[in-house]
Amino acid sequence: MGVNDAYRHCEQIMRSQARNFSYGLRLLPVQKRRALSAVYALARRIDDIADGDGPAEQRLERLSSVRGLLGETAPARDDLVVVALMEAARRYLIPLGAFADLVDGCAADVRGTTYTTFEDLVGYCRCVAGSVGRLSLGVFGTDDVEAATPLADALGVALQITNILRDLREDRLSGRVYLPAQDLERFGCTLDLDADGRFNSPPERLAALVRFEADRARDWFATGMRLLPMLDARSAACTATMAGIYRCLLDRIAADPGRALAARMSLTTREKSMVAVRALAQARRGRGR
Repeated sequence: MGVNDAYRHCEQIMRSQARNFSYGLRLLPVQKRRALSAVYALARRIDDIADGDGPAEQRLERLSSVRGLLGETAPARDDLVVVALMEAARRYLIPLGAFADLVDGCAADVRGTTYTTFEDLVGYCRCVAGSVGRLSLGVFGTDDVEAATPLADALGVALQITNILRDLREDRLSGRVYLPAQDLERFGCTLDLDADGRFNSPPERLAALVRFEADRARDWFATGMRLLPMLDARSAACTATMAGIYRCLLDRIAADPGRALAARMSLTTREKSMVAVRALAQARRGRGR
């Protein structure tokens, strides 16, 4: 199968699984959209391995095998995701080494790693989400890679903290705790669940903890959004859409932590579309077109 088939395969993965990212990618020209679909497809594979069934050792071995794929001089032509990604990497300066960071972060998930300090958590976020920011930046392109890279990384951290706050209950039910132990102690609560699967710490303490972490995420968003002027209009609109969806979600979580702790929150299709429309309009105004 050829490169076009490989790209179509990746785009189908993107359409079926990337509920939030797909809104931003629609704003990109075809070649960049295809390249990012290849980046997303491999990132999705890595994440699915970590979240899949089976013994931890088997999942860790599969993660290690993905890392090895990128080092092969002649990847298997029947691995459509890798075929598309290698073609994209010939077209754009994609830092493929960032996938190794993603693998490391997902391996930490498999091992059930917990985090003592916020700095520890940021390190994890840089692996699992900052890596995707850096990979995306390679597709977007910029005149100042050195200055733009830490900003792309920061935006990834902001998105990942938002994910963590959105998925607190879901993650806890699967045995994962991401919030730093020091923060839990500071607010006098745990993420332990009762027999009905509800958090059993005082609601007001949990709400204060969620708002505290949301404020931290806002700081990372503020840093990451400084990336936009370094991108072309359509890449900036794509990035602003992705960030805007998550920032709206973060604000919703902070406004009603109790609801967020009870069930996973999300934006409607219409709300996401409106974020994309505003981002595109703002990007065009910012560049005089």
